[in-house]
Amino acid sequence: MKTLLLRRLAVSLPTLLLVSMMVFGLQKLLPGDPALALAGEEHNPEVVEFLRQKYRFNDPVPVQYAIWLKAVIQGDFGTSVRTRLPIGKMLVEKLPVTIELATLSMLVALAIGLPIGIFAALWRGTPLDYGASMFGLAGLSIPHFWLGIMLILLFSVNLGWLPAGGFVPPSESIGQNLLTMLMPALVLGTGTAAIMMRHVRSAMIQAMKQDYVRTARAKGVREGTIVLRHALPNAMIPVVTLGTLQFGELLAGAVLTEQVFSIPGFGKMVVDGVFSRDYAVVQAVVLCTAAIFLLMSLIADLAYAALNPRLRS
Repeated sequence: MKTLLLRRLAVSLPTLLLVSMMVFGLQKLLPGDPALALAGEEHNPEVVEFLRQKYRFNDPVPVQYAIWLKAVIQGDFGTSVRTRLPIGKMLVEKLPVTIELATLSMLVALAIGLPIGIFAALWRGTPLDYGASMFGLAGLSIPHFWLGIMLILLFSVNLGWLPAGGFVPPSESIGQNLLTMLMPALVLGTGTAAIMMRHVRSAMIQAMKQDYVRTARAKGVREGTIVLRHALPNAMIPVVTLGTLQFGELLAGAVLTEQVFSIPGFGKMVVDGVFSRDYAVVQAVVLCTAAIFLLMSLIADLAYAALNPRLRS
């Protein structure tokens, strides 16, 4: 296990460094002069030159990258030119919101995807199986922003059951917090549930064909016991790793959902940074998101090795 951890870290660290190069380099290719954007509508030449000197826009790109990376390693992501707040403080405030949304979305995905996938595998070739396949196709095909708007029209505008958007911290009201996060969690969770259902169905079909299942049936073990105690635990091994990776994707893919429901998380933060040319914010959010996804990938590898002893060597 220790060797596996060191091997994964040896791959993850250079990957994160490459991501930081791409994040910093690609934003330099965006059209327009960031100094002019920061100077306002008057574009005073003295102000523009002052901004170029202050943010070192005149330095070569490799020099700018080295200065930025050194500061990031020390935990300094700079200051937002839009809000004038330290970006590190903004990340600390926004990250828990996105983590809560991703966690609730994963709970929704597990609550929907696991039972549907199991029943579809047990009743393979029946109308239930075909219905599950249709659900999976719909969950993968429906855009998140469209589903979010439809839920707002139904539950907020027409029925008035749920708030249309916004965010209430759990410290103020747990009940109101869950009400505001319910629809966004459903939007993100349905797509993940479709992926989870397809993998659970496939894993359960393979597990039910194994020799130990055939042996248990020959011994007269009840079918429910075979499914719950023999087939399901073995089928969950790839699902655990899939769920870990999907959680990382939920953290990175909540941009449109947070924008539709006005949730002040990572997604809305990066969108606001792009529109206001706040490059430092965009760089920080993308880099943190990449680091979180690599961390979840590392956890997935370790979880798979822990569940499958053959991979520990």
